Amino acid sequence: MSAPLRILLVDDQPLLLQGFAMILSVEDDLEVVGQAPDGARAVAAVAELRPDVVLMDVQMPVLDGIEATRRIIAAHPEVRVVILTTFDRDDYLFDALEAGASGFLLKNADPDDLVDAVRAVAHGHALLAPEVTRRVISRMTGSEAGPPEPAEQGGAEGHAIPLPRLTDREREILVLVAQGLSNAEIAAQAFVTEATVKTHVSNVLAKLGVRDRVQAVIAAYDAGLVTPGV
Repeated sequence: MSAPLRILLVDDQPLLLQGFAMILSVEDDLEVVGQAPDGARAVAAVAELRPDVVLMDVQMPVLDGIEATRRIIAAHPEVRVVILTTFDRDDYLFDALEAGASGFLLKNADPDDLVDAVRAVAHGHALLAPEVTRRVISRMTGSEAGPPEPAEQGGAEGHAIPLPRLTDREREILVLVAQGLSNAEIAAQAFVTEATVKTHVSNVLAKLGVRDRVQAVIAAYDAGLVTPGV
């Protein structure tokens, strides 16, 4: 049996820390190894405790969660950070992703969603729903248009960052990911199983050398593989 996933909780509200700890501690594969009341102590705690996942509040004294995330990822790129907030605000979302966070979850989410979030990011998956992925795409490309369309080969944008190692199927899967489709939706459209989609996505991430689906989408745009829809 593999070792439990190590979790650090960061929030300036003690009751929330206790609540999160209770929810997570009952799971056999999860272990809360520490708690921190602000971003500065979170940075120090990560260096000392080496957690797998950090659940990070945004608004805290001393050092906010976004800057703490940036410092943690810079020093410990293997650590996954999930931003927890009471506000569904785009600025928090984008700032968190740019800082290196792997996920974004509202504090009023169901306990099961919190548990699933920890497991998902620990295994290398970005915690973003398709609609959130579309918001990220619009922000990154400066476009408020709908889902992206495949770029014409040899188009004006060219391939600033080539993707030569991707197979045709992997390129197809990457385009569908860039359209904000879930694994189930990709499986239905590509006529394969969800397990096969997960394998293809994992291969794409590895070949591109990126952490998660969002960064893969950005790489696809940078390469000219997909462009914003007109």
